[in-house]
Amino acid sequence: MSVKTLDIKIIKTEKSRISEVDFSNLPFGRIFSDHMFVMDYADGEWKNPQIVPYGDLPVSPAMSAIHYGQSIFEGLKAFKNASGDISIFRPTANAERLNKSAERMAIPELPQEVFMEALTTLLDIDKNWVPSADGSSLYIRPYIFATDTYIGIKPSDTYKFIIFTCPVGAYYSEPVKVKVETHFTRAAQGGVGAAKAAGNYAASLYPARFAQKEGYHQLVWTDSLEHKYIEESGTMNIMFMIDGTLVTPELNGTILPGITRESVLTIARSWGMKVEERKVSVDEIEKALKENRVSEMFGAGTAATIAHIQLINVSGVNYTLPAIENREFSNKVYNFLNDLKTGKVEDTFGWVYKV
Repeated sequence: MSVKTLDIKIIKTEKSRISEVDFSNLPFGRIFSDHMFVMDYADGEWKNPQIVPYGDLPVSPAMSAIHYGQSIFEGLKAFKNASGDISIFRPTANAERLNKSAERMAIPELPQEVFMEALTTLLDIDKNWVPSADGSSLYIRPYIFATDTYIGIKPSDTYKFIIFTCPVGAYYSEPVKVKVETHFTRAAQGGVGAAKAAGNYAASLYPARFAQKEGYHQLVWTDSLEHKYIEESGTMNIMFMIDGTLVTPELNGTILPGITRESVLTIARSWGMKVEERKVSVDEIEKALKENRVSEMFGAGTAATIAHIQLINVSGVNYTLPAIENREFSNKVYNFLNDLKTGKVEDTFGWVYKV
């Protein structure tokens, strides 16, 4: 447990909405728990920590985040084990990444102990919202945004930090179809690709719409300079099993350093697998697909954990990947991560934080 550092004012809802929820049919990101944590930054410090009923916020039409995009967020999950105990997967890694995003977006640092106490206090109050069915979890959304009422290009002097939670089922209900994008760009060197900034996702929506109209779920982004090298997919890092080697694009400043990505790589190495983090060219993947040397391809991210990729379009050609049931590594690591998060296997990595 975290050391108490905050004097959190707690205002509980008069009537819980939990009885209205069908926990056997949870859509992703549309049902919200009873409470949220809210904290302000002003006069050079974080202050006024509160847990209040989940609800709308008063917003000024001149709020700077709306106009200039100073907004960052994280995503993580809480799980309930067979005994009813609740744990969070790698929350300190999310706190660290939030601060790296904050630095890049000229937002004040949020102390990790504040992040952790806010998170654990909120989960303790809304612990009944953590689902227990296989494949379900409580998705947690911490975020920070600028709140100055000022129309001018400069870092805001005031901010708001909020955490709310959502009971969720599976992010993808089917294997994923992707298309390699060689015209539009997600991120460029020197930009904010490695930050979890709201604008990164907004910029991806327009090109993704074209792919979705053609029947693909997501794009696979390539480098902005030459569109020769694979970077990541829409909501996840991307990985390939080529000739028995787990291959993924190296972090280069334009790719989000995914926590699930790093977890999968660490687990693979602990299992004695050959792992390569390096440049991965579109030509290399296309050649390996033609020669049937890609035995597995999947995305790694908090929402989906492991998203099996069924089909990839490269240079206008669709390539179908091997059947899901035949994918030894991605199925094994998916099951291992789920068992780790729910306490079914020993946590030798120190990743599971018990609330």
